[in-house]
Amino acid sequence: MKILTLLRHAKSSWDDPVARDFDRPLNPRGRRAARTVGREICRQGLIYDLVLASPARRVIETLAEVSEACPMPAPTFDKRIYLASTATLIDIVKETADSVERLLLVGHNPGLESLAMAMAAADGGALRLELEQKYPTGTLAEIRFDIEHWAEVDEGIGTLVRFIRPRDLDPELGPDEDSF
Repeated sequence: MKILTLLRHAKSSWDDPVARDFDRPLNPRGRRAARTVGREICRQGLIYDLVLASPARRVIETLAEVSEACPMPAPTFDKRIYLASTATLIDIVKETADSVERLLLVGHNPGLESLAMAMAAADGGALRLELEQKYPTGTLAEIRFDIEHWAEVDEGIGTLVRFIRPRDLDPELGPDEDSF
């Protein structure tokens, strides 16, 4: 079995005058949401063999806040994850070494939402319905695959087993007004 966890970066700041989208930082609510999700990761006993992440500032800051609440392996940054298409994200997942059982992929929308929708079986019940509504900032989705090799990952064969939004853990952290 292989487990893919997708974590969308927490809420970023549009008030910070940065020259590039890549350099946008988290806002205070995003930092709080990331720490809250990090505590929930620990509470549920989730562990990861490998963390792959976009090198964008808001992802780096999200991981720093999550890791402060729940220590995890140091991330491997991959520029391909920044604003990646679903096809690129699938390629990255398929390239993962088979020694990795639990992969955490940290990045951006619309790619992560599209990847979760593509990988999780369409008849996934209540969690799938929540995913279809919206994949807010700071949200974690866990998809399990009954496969031995990451190269076998394919659309529609996974089971969505977790969908954790910051607002589910702390009502003051939602709803998310935008998709950034």
